Order: sequence, then C-alpha cells, then structure tokens
Amino acid sequence: MTKAVRLMYGAVLALSVSAAFAADIPSAPVARVEPVTDTYFGEAVVDRYRWMENDKDPDWLPYLKQQNAHARGLLDALPKRDVLLTRIQQLSGDVATPARIQKAGARLFYQQRPAGANNFKLFVRELGKNSGKDRVLVDPTKLDTKTSHVSLDWWQASPDGSKLAYGLSKDGSEDSVLHIMDVRTGVILKERIADTQGADPNWLDDSSGFFYNQLTGKNNTPERYLDAVARFHKLGTDPAKDPLLMKRGLDPAVKYEKIQAPYIATALHSNTALLILSDVRPEKRIYAAPLRDVIKGKAKWQVVADFADEITNLDLDGDNLYLLSTKDHPRGRLLKTSASAPSLAKATEVVPESKLVLQGITRAKDGLYLRAMDGGPSTLQRLGNDGKLTTIALPFEGTLRAVEADPAAAGVLTVLTGWLEPAGIWSVGADGKVVDTGITPKPAIDTSAYTTERRYATAKDGTQIPYSLIYKKGLKMDGKNPAFISAYGSYGSAAYTPSFAGRTLALADQGAIVGYANVRGGGEFGRQWHRAGQLENKPNTWRDLIAVCEDINAKGYTSPQHLAIGGRSAGGITMGRALEERPDLFAAVVSGVGWHNPLRYVAEQNGYGEEPEWGAIADPAGFKALKSIDSYQLVEDGARYPAIMLTTGVTDPRVAPFHPAKMAARLQTATASGKPVILRVDFDAGHGMGSTRAQQDVEAADTYAFILSQTTGK
Repeated sequence: MTKAVRLMYGAVLALSVSAAFAADIPSAPVARVEPVTDTYFGEAVVDRYRWMENDKDPDWLPYLKQQNAHARGLLDALPKRDVLLTRIQQLSGDVATPARIQKAGARLFYQQRPAGANNFKLFVRELGKNSGKDRVLVDPTKLDTKTSHVSLDWWQASPDGSKLAYGLSKDGSEDSVLHIMDVRTGVILKERIADTQGADPNWLDDSSGFFYNQLTGKNNTPERYLDAVARFHKLGTDPAKDPLLMKRGLDPAVKYEKIQAPYIATALHSNTALLILSDVRPEKRIYAAPLRDVIKGKAKWQVVADFADEITNLDLDGDNLYLLSTKDHPRGRLLKTSASAPSLAKATEVVPESKLVLQGITRAKDGLYLRAMDGGPSTLQRLGNDGKLTTIALPFEGTLRAVEADPAAAGVLTVLTGWLEPAGIWSVGADGKVVDTGITPKPAIDTSAYTTERRYATAKDGTQIPYSLIYKKGLKMDGKNPAFISAYGSYGSAAYTPSFAGRTLALADQGAIVGYANVRGGGEFGRQWHRAGQLENKPNTWRDLIAVCEDINAKGYTSPQHLAIGGRSAGGITMGRALEERPDLFAAVVSGVGWHNPLRYVAEQNGYGEEPEWGAIADPAGFKALKSIDSYQLVEDGARYPAIMLTTGVTDPRVAPFHPAKMAARLQTATASGKPVILRVDFDAGHGMGSTRAQQDVEAADTYAFILSQTTGK
C-alpha cells in the first residue's frame, strides 16, 4: 500500500470514526509478496500470495492476527456498532430456532436452539401413552471450554426411536465424530467413529445397526473429500472392524470417480438397499441390490440411473421406487419403477412436470408429500394413495425448510418460516389441515412495523430476475435510503427464499432496505435456471445482481452512494466479480467466507469435488470458466473500488481461508479509492454452520455497522 493510498485510507476512516479512535487503529499488514507463475494452455497466471495456501508458514497466523486487529480497531470504533449489537442480541435471543424434526416409533425428535441459548440442542418428546415432558438428548454447550466450542452437526434416530446416531465437531470445523446413544436411558455407547462429516446413517429396520459414509483423506488437504467409503456398523461391535461395503475400485461393476461419495440407503419395510453416488451436482448415480446381500457384503448392484438421467431425489416404498427426474423436464417430474427390477425406460410418470419446481419427496402412510417452489416461496403437495394430487394450503407464504414423515403414520411434520414469520414446527394432518405444534414458542418480536415486497428486474438478455425487499413501513423512496442486497446463485440451490428476517431487522430499524436477489445459478426456477448461471454461463449470476441493483436505484429505493451488496461462500464469486465490473454502483461490499481464487481449488480440501459446478482446470474450457470467476486474479491496480469487508473462519473446511486472505491483500494494494478494505477473522469458527448464536450476533453487528458507516457516513 503506497503512502498516498494510506493517507486517503485514513481520511475515509475518519468520516465514520472519530479522530481519537482512528489514530489508535492498527494498520493493515503489508503482505509478503512471493510471485509464483503457473502456465495453463500457454497462458501465464501470476499468483503473488501463493504462500498463504500453507497454513504452516510462519507469516500466516501473524498476518491473520494483524488483519483482524486492523478490522477490529475499525469496527469496534464505529458509533452504530454497540447499538446494533444490543438490538441483534435481543432479536436473536427472543427467537427459538428449529432446525430439523423426525418422528420415529413413539418418539418425536427435534433439533432447536431455545430462546436465549447459544447453540442448538437435540430434544425428544414421548408420544402416545408415555407422553410427558420433553428431554434434552444432546446439549453440545456442555462440552464447551473457555477456548473452544462444540456443535451438533447431524443426527438420525433409528426407526423405532430407541437409538440415536449423531455427529459432534469442534470450533465449527464440521469434522464430525459419530456417537451413538440409547434414547431411553440417555446413555452414550462406547463406540466412536471419526471422519464422519457426511455420515448420513441409514438404519436397519430392527435398529441393530446402520450404513454410513466415512472420509478417508487426510484432514486439511486437497484429498480430504476424495475416495470416501461406505461401511456398516453393528451396535456393540468395534468400529475399527466395520466391514467396507463400497469404495472406488472395489466392485468392477460399479465404476465412479474419486470425487463421488458412496451412500447406502435403506427404507422401512423394504427388502432393497440403494447405493447412491453423489458429488456437488444435484443429480445422482443410483444402484439397487437386495438388502440381505448388501449386509453380507455380497451385493450384485443393478443400475437404476446414471448422472445423465438427472435423478435429484428418491423414495423407496417396499418395491416401489419413486424417482424425481429433471431430464428433459427441468422443473421435475415424478417417476415410479420397481426397486427389485428397476427400469427407467419402463418407469411410470405419476406426477408430470408443471410450473412448480419439485424439490423433494417424503413418504407417509397416506401418500407421498412433495415439496416444491415457484421462484422461491414453497408449495406442499400430496400424492394420495388413490393417485390424486392435491395442494396443501400453507398458513403463509414462506419456505419449507424440512418435510418429515413416518411411513407408518398419516401426515407430515414441517419446519416453516417466512420473511416476517419466525420458523416453527407445523403438522399437516391427513385432512390437509396445517397446525402449529407449539413446540417452538412464539417470540416477543413485533414485526408489524415492517413490510415486504417481491419485484422483478430485467437482465440484459431480457430475463426477469426476482428479488425481495424488507423495510420499515412508511420509508420514503427518495434514493437516499441505505440498502443491503444479498445474492448467491450456485449449485442449483435456492439460497434466498423467504426466511425470518431476525437479525436483519436491526439494520431495517436504521432506515435500511434489506434485499435478496434470486440470481441465475440457483434453482429457483429449476434446472434451466441453474445451468444459466453455471460453468461458462456464470457471468449471468453477478450481472443479474447488477441488474437488480440498477433496478432498485431506478425506482428510488436507494442510489449507488447508499448501496451495499453481500454474499457468502460461493456468493463470494458474485460479490467479487460484481464489484470489479461495476465499482461505481456500490458504496460497500461484504463477502462472508467468500470463494475468490477458484483457479487454486487444487490446493484446498473442498476443491476437486467442485469441478462439475465450475469446470476442471486440466480442461481448456474449464480453465477459461474458472479464470472468468476468479475475482482475486481479476483485481486491477488503480481501480476505485468500494469499501470492502471480507470474513473468514480459521477452521473453514469448505472455503479455505486463503481465499479471503489473498483477496484482502490484493485489494489493499490495488484500490485507489481510499476506502477501507478489511479482513475480519474468527479464530474459533469455520464456514458458519457450527457458529454459536453469540458468534453470529457479533458478525452481524460488525457487518451492519460497516455497511451503515459506508452508506450513511454514520
């Protein structure tokens, strides 16, 4: 960073931070430059900060600590931060947040963060004759220390509800260790199984054991998620002796790549087991075999579907195998075939494609329940045992985060939320009535002062891009309102569908407009919407965000000097490329644990598995696509970039910390605007999945204070 830039940088800080405080803010570190040149298909690419990929480098942790000290010095001195944090803590503390539910036998299991609690806990409720008070089964906060916290990553009860398999990890790392509990007594069995981040246990009907997925690659290396295996664990036995049922190369009839993980799936009262090969794509490769042969390790797997058949979801009911396919039907249709003699060519279409995007299937005693959406908001349908398809009327427009059923009971349980409706656990009866179970208490938060609206922006190619806005009623649309628009647009995931505003109401209280853009690359309108923002089409993603921002400016909601954008994870591509193409359009940009250096996916543990979404660097077309989304490599010296806050968690297993670290170093030396570029580091967190409420509160306060300082000067 040149002396002139440092002087401008300090001047901008002084606009938001008093001179006394500004003088005490530690300077951002000047990162060591050691250029490394790679040549791809005759094109040289220089990486100035390759050394940051080595977390054992002696300069690495000092660099992160100095960056964070600089960020903390700025953020802690912002006048709005403490007010925001107090309001955010009140908002998050008043809300009980459900995450997942499961009915198994005469027990109802649910994961929920109680009001005021710092992390999620797992509860069980006895049903029927034994109905009584809810019990806490797993409370990870009891395992916390002064320097570390533990999170519940996943769980699955056995079919009769007598046993529970669950994964715990430290510091948001998602590096799960599998535990097993006897539910009646609460006793934790002695078995422990490491490397089970994506275990997805599938129990036998008699609850005597389960199939699971296990990682084999060394932690924190590019091989971490490669060549995962499928095993079977019988309760009471030594996990070290769990039989290996599937690994790459084990069965000549089942060929797949190292990036695909094998899962063995079972279903209650079915004699068939399914082998599911999965990677980052929504589609799966599926095989079937008799369950008894699979347990013995003698399965002769039959092909059900390949990736090209575009099966994205399935359900097994005895010998009936239901498959959700998007092949030639991008919004999805439901097919039925025999599990013991599967044939897609002879499969029966039981639910045709419609305007709705089919997302998932859940089987109950009274039929199949289909979770769907239309551009974002959810729809619930039931395919009855009589073959009749009906739509269930939901109590409000929102998002079905989960739809769970017991095949032996009618109806389903759902987790439902809306922009201004906190998430709750609702039951759907055989009569189609949707009732709040009361498991999640209603918060004291009054949302009547806020309003929402859904609008569309026109992209350059004419495509209509939906977006949602939340703000306080009576706000004057004079172009002077601060606004914060978030976007994602990857993996075919509908990332920003209606979900309780919660902490963001603190930002709205400050007169800001909070918005979410459903850009291409997501799945809001099905497989075509995903493909339109994938691989070589990825520029549509950030240009859709630009179109949304131009639209809200044109309509007087805000203007460039008051506009901020944000995104997380793969949303870092969207943020990075939008700020580079249109630095004039934004006052501030926030990239949360963002992916900024895709050309170096080969150096991170989550890298190779990403190739189907972004392209393979060993392929000329893949290299071209990856280079086009690499915002770190596309930073330009002397550009007048907006104010930028990047965040990272040191234990992040999904986006290596070198991505935001490199991006921060590059932007700090390149920008000529004098506006701050800061890197906020959490040394007790990863990608955010395992972060505590307190951690999320502080990050939100930092983010909103930074945005307001740059969009309002306060």
